[in-house]
Amino acid sequence: MEKVKLGIIGVGNMGSQHVQNILAGKAPEIELVAVADRREERRGWARATVPGSVAVLEEGAALIESGLCQAVLIAVPHYQHPGLAQMAFRHGLHVMCEKPAGVYTKAVREMNQAAEASGLAFGMMFNQRTNCLYRKMRELVQGGALGQLKRVNWIITDWYRTQIYYDSGDWRATWAGEGGGVLLNQCPHQLDLLQWICGLPATVQAFCHEGKWHDIEVEDDVTAYLEFENGATGVFVTTTGDAPGTNRFEVTGTKGKLVCEDGALAFWQLEEDERAFCLSSKEGFQKPPCRKVQVETDGENPQHVGVLNAFAANILRGEPLVADGKEGIRGLTLSNAMHLSSWLQKPVSIPFDEDLFLQELDKRRACSRKKEGQAITFSTEGTY
Repeated sequence: MEKVKLGIIGVGNMGSQHVQNILAGKAPEIELVAVADRREERRGWARATVPGSVAVLEEGAALIESGLCQAVLIAVPHYQHPGLAQMAFRHGLHVMCEKPAGVYTKAVREMNQAAEASGLAFGMMFNQRTNCLYRKMRELVQGGALGQLKRVNWIITDWYRTQIYYDSGDWRATWAGEGGGVLLNQCPHQLDLLQWICGLPATVQAFCHEGKWHDIEVEDDVTAYLEFENGATGVFVTTTGDAPGTNRFEVTGTKGKLVCEDGALAFWQLEEDERAFCLSSKEGFQKPPCRKVQVETDGENPQHVGVLNAFAANILRGEPLVADGKEGIRGLTLSNAMHLSSWLQKPVSIPFDEDLFLQELDKRRACSRKKEGQAITFSTEGTY
């Protein structure tokens, strides 16, 4: 069987999971040939875990330049994603990038341009797109079964984290090290899914509370109001400070309502479009007839290995990716717009001023908390 020779840059929490999935044979068309990590303890883990034929390197740049790989998987701190991806494209390597695509859209736009010019495979690790519930929601919304979009509400507050979680890494929860908090670390999947299913809003007004529940400098509590081009509205609420928390995604259209919660998807379908019913009804308190429809899915939810297997199939046979890497900018656009709105204390239109966002981010990076032993650099070129 022909296999894609893959190198993984970063073998921390996510990178090590990808290593283990590949070694367990869950991605049969991928051969792990190299890993890289700057931390000696992670390289030690790799040497004890991977076969002797797999190169263990310190620098991501060295892995890219080694000639060992056809493709790389980038699983390092957020700022470094665009720089490493562009370097890989310059060396003729296919790229799979962990979420988020980056910290700010201006850098991600440059990464997307490099990907487009290269003609190489570029995927984002949006594994939640493989979930049958979200795939069915997209099918119903985009296919018109829900009618015209009216309202979007997602409360995703089951990200509870303790203080020791934030203290566990010298890059965590700092503007210079991570570039954001719950929006950039925990919520990229939800922001991607929201825009994937419902589209990007036209305007955002957000309230990002920094260090509300933890001793950190970035946001750990967010409430955002969204307005879409057709007049639909939405609310996105998230935090790492609620216990037990909630995960409820509700989308209302003129033909009914979808609710995804507790691992199940419910669809309340109106017998008549609400707008037509509203204008034709002869009774002031009458509601349009509604029935709860049994939603059928294919039951599949392959998650990370599904994304990796599609990546290999795209390289080997041109089959579709789970998520084109260039789409990573869309969820990040929503995240950046929320941050910028909160910083400016006013609504922000999409597209927003990317230079202004970077100026505001740089103000916060310049006075970011420096932890002992932490070297802070604003460069993203070939480092991690």
